[in-house]
Amino acid sequence: MKVGFIGLGAMGRHMAGHLLRGGHTLGVYARRADSAAELVKAGATFYASPAVLAAACDVVFTIVTASSDFEAVALGPDGLIHGARRGSVVVDMETISPAVARSVAQALEARGIDMLDAPVSGGPMGAEQASLSIMVGGKPAVFERVKPLFACMGKTITRVGDSGAGQVTKACNQLALLVTAQGVAEALNLAQRLGVDPVQVRDVMMGGIAASRVMEVFGKRMVEHDFDNGIDTRLYHKDLGIVLELAHQAQLASPAAALVMQHINALMGQGKGRQDLAALITVLEGLSGVAPTAKT
Repeated sequence: MKVGFIGLGAMGRHMAGHLLRGGHTLGVYARRADSAAELVKAGATFYASPAVLAAACDVVFTIVTASSDFEAVALGPDGLIHGARRGSVVVDMETISPAVARSVAQALEARGIDMLDAPVSGGPMGAEQASLSIMVGGKPAVFERVKPLFACMGKTITRVGDSGAGQVTKACNQLALLVTAQGVAEALNLAQRLGVDPVQVRDVMMGGIAASRVMEVFGKRMVEHDFDNGIDTRLYHKDLGIVLELAHQAQLASPAAALVMQHINALMGQGKGRQDLAALITVLEGLSGVAPTAKT
């Protein structure tokens, strides 16, 4: 297929590269042309705007940052809507508000353009290894058409419902991830406060029912105080804001999410928004007076 990609950051550049290596004709757009240089060198074509890119493509993927960013890329003055052909597909893979996903889908549908919301889980490593989990909302026929492209980027590819359902699923994923990360941080902080090596405590828990991918990845970074790699806390701050908004709209209590948000707000206030989420443990250490774990 003729495929377009917008959003060439830590994840997007790998995802776009997999599409190119999968034999598809790849077009790219980025506000900074140098961020697309590696892909252009590998055979992709750079386009001057989202609209021009869309005019040349059957399917355009986006993985930008926030709801407003996606709205601008899709519906702005030079947005995809002004170039995309009838019958083409726009796929948003960032984590945004389900309401925004649905409203953009409706605007595109009025022009005969299909859309899928398909946020991902797996982080930069999953993007690099083409092992992402992709949760998709949209029409079944459109999903089946795009599924071979998803297969270039991920291993778990599931249509979870109609428009917006992918983003709802991602919000649920982030809720579970963030609350679990808080629990891991509290457990490791408690171990250290009581004089037991948190490295060994984590190793033991990884062999029992408390084991999880969150314990494996974020727990390791917590005990090592390695906050330089991974996904920025500021992005989880944005995601958890979406979760709490959805809970408020549904008139549901989400007390654990509210607590985690307080701690993430503290990290943001300390200027740590670009550190990894594992930095959550430093908030607890500050509250309890526990000395930071030595990095190993």
